[in-house]
Amino acid sequence: MAASRTAGGGARHEKPPPAPPRRNGADRPPRRASSRRVKRGRVQRGRVQRGRVQRGRPGSGAVHGQRWYAPWPYLAIPLALLVVFTYIPVVDMVAYSFTDWDGLSPQRTYVGLDNYVDLFTRPQLFQVFAVSLFYLVGAMVQIVAALYFATLLSFNVRLRNLFKGILFFPYLINGVAIGFVFLYFFQPGGTLDSVLGIFGIGPRLWLGDPDLVNTSLASVSVWRFMGLNMVLFIGAIQSIPPELYEAAALDGAGRWGQFRHIIVPGIKPIISLSVILAVSGALSVFEIPFIMTGGSNNTETFVIQTIKLAFNFNKVGLASAAAVVLLAIVLLATWLQRLLVPDERVELS
Repeated sequence: MAASRTAGGGARHEKPPPAPPRRNGADRPPRRASSRRVKRGRVQRGRVQRGRVQRGRPGSGAVHGQRWYAPWPYLAIPLALLVVFTYIPVVDMVAYSFTDWDGLSPQRTYVGLDNYVDLFTRPQLFQVFAVSLFYLVGAMVQIVAALYFATLLSFNVRLRNLFKGILFFPYLINGVAIGFVFLYFFQPGGTLDSVLGIFGIGPRLWLGDPDLVNTSLASVSVWRFMGLNMVLFIGAIQSIPPELYEAAALDGAGRWGQFRHIIVPGIKPIISLSVILAVSGALSVFEIPFIMTGGSNNTETFVIQTIKLAFNFNKVGLASAAAVVLLAIVLLATWLQRLLVPDERVELS
């Protein structure tokens, strides 16, 4: 130890400087990770993310954790039913149209195009399409009425849900039941004649007069199917943003202006679909005239005529050819309608 002399000649020991306090583990400052470890961690995380992205690509066999074949077990049964009860019968029908099969004999003789030649050389077989014009006009009236009620019931109207149910209920009734109900409705002295008698209108032969029978039958189809089109139109109208109506009202547009410039362009695809269904239904109408008149008194349609060829005259081959021709006519009418009135997407803004 170092010593220093004082004025008195004595010696005094000096104390050593205090040692710095030791730091325990809690007091130590955190060490910085080396740049190598940081870079290595980033690279590893990048590999993990890259692996996730690769697993999500379409060609990798899994999309968002699902296999590519996951939806097919759910679609197998509906597709099987569609193939068994739709496509296979259509293929059999086309095959029968090239034979002279009577529907009972185990033997079928191939006749080529003779059935089709027989059809197109007998123009009276196609005269029944004139009856379909009544149902086509009725279908147009049905679409207009359904669009009117759908527009009316899409806004705040008292008891609108009740009226929706009343108008849609006829579509839920079986066609055979509707046919028998309207047989009593149109019979002489029936319900219709009783109501018209209040206004001084005498009884009519609604199902016996050739000038009235097809109009009466077409009106039944209008009453039955109008509810279906109304529901389709209501669903389409409710999908239109309500802000458009508010903006149109601020611009001074009334109900007719909103209907013309907002509703009709907004539901144009549904209107096009309804027209397609109306045309195909008018060409292939069967239930109502078959039940109410049996095709008599100038009410026979092409489908009723085809049924009679198959089961009354045992000409299944000729009836199959007629069915193929009807299918081709419906597809042609649908294609022409899509060609003349293309389904353009309208952006409402």
